[in-house]
Amino acid sequence: MGILKQGAAAAAIGLVAISISTTAWAEFPDKPITLVVPFSAGGPSDKIARDLAEALRKPLAQTVIVDNTAGAGGTIGAARVARASPDGYTLLVHHIGISTAPALYKKLPYKTLEDFEYLGLINEAPSTLIGKPGLAASNFAELRKWISANDGKVNLANAGVGSASHLCGLVLQATLQSKMVFVPYKGTAPAMTDLMGGQVDLMCEQATNAVPQIEAKKVKVFGVTSKQRMALPALAQVNTLAEAGLAGFEMSVWHGVYAPKGTPPAVLARLNAAIRTALKDPELIQREEALGVRIVTDARLDPAEHKKYVEGEMNRWARIIKDSGETAD
Repeated sequence: MGILKQGAAAAAIGLVAISISTTAWAEFPDKPITLVVPFSAGGPSDKIARDLAEALRKPLAQTVIVDNTAGAGGTIGAARVARASPDGYTLLVHHIGISTAPALYKKLPYKTLEDFEYLGLINEAPSTLIGKPGLAASNFAELRKWISANDGKVNLANAGVGSASHLCGLVLQATLQSKMVFVPYKGTAPAMTDLMGGQVDLMCEQATNAVPQIEAKKVKVFGVTSKQRMALPALAQVNTLAEAGLAGFEMSVWHGVYAPKGTPPAVLARLNAAIRTALKDPELIQREEALGVRIVTDARLDPAEHKKYVEGEMNRWARIIKDSGETAD
């Protein structure tokens, strides 16, 4: 066979392969999709994932299941998805912790920027600084004086190393320049229970999860971590921490969606389109806004911009975590 004929044959085989590959994924998805949440059921990330799962069912015309795989600050669930078959049927919904894990853990069972396909950032949620009911402070100014007077003795609860509450605590400690005792729990629920019972002093917690306890007056609220005050009735009169005296203090807990590396481009495109549609669902928007969560509508919905944003967050948190000395094994 001549060189020209060989080239033509190779090209034809290539076109057939592309056609077969495209056809193979044309019906995606043809079975349920699993959203892995790397945290316990009932927490803020779990609530957000379940809202997203419900909104994804229409554009995907398929059942979407939420599966909680908690442990090690979200790294166990993330590793599960990194090792999953790259077919689009096992996805990860992870928060800001995906960008902090490389600095927090000496060894990770995955590479954050290499082992995932990025599908888009979906939301941002501010946190609240809350305290036990009997705390001897009624506002942030009084709290700040109390923390300073009890330097090294204040117990700050969190939902585990790498959790949003842990990260917010690191920023708070660094900003106040006061040493605190970090008390890790296996999830948000037990941490909140001990805070309400007075076993610990303070906790940084997403508004998503803190509002019911604030409304019930089971905890005291001292500030929110957003740039502006929140519109939620329970928090409308609560100062931002920046307003209260911590200039520049701002922290949002964002969530993104990820697929295993190597997932076919056609599947990634289908999933990204479905996510964009889901985020416009009026019911999803209403549920998220009721929790103080802002839906992302900017360029970070684009996979490339999502990955770029995560890389920037990794660099930012690496400095904060290194300065704090708070790392895990």
